[in-house]
Amino acid sequence: QVQLVESGGGLVQAGGSLRLSCAASGQTFTDYIMGWFRQAPGKEREFVAAISRSAIRSFYADSVKGRFTISRDSAKSTVYLQMNSLKAEDTAVYYCYARRGSFDYWGQGTQVTVSS
Repeated sequence: QVQLVESGGGLVQAGGSLRLSCAASGQTFTDYIMGWFRQAPGKEREFVAAISRSAIRSFYADSVKGRFTISRDSAKSTVYLQMNSLKAEDTAVYYCYARRGSFDYWGQGTQVTVSS
């Protein structure tokens, strides 16, 4: 199975930017659809963005469209989430996931805190 390790979280002021990274290992990176979910305190985990195996297609939650960009680098087996114009409501633990068929794999999460 694939192992996922996120990095890049931290504290940022509203309007600022962060880039999250998720390094995958253990399996063929291009076999997996990659994406990001997030979970704020007291709320359910919610979808943020996903990118197809070939990186041709990407998908976003309405709440982040136009502000977040997902990308992947097959040479580095890494998926990124560029987050711009951050808002206080973007504060959450961000989880990377990998999907192959009916199986999902998750990273440990990275905290993003946006101060208003």
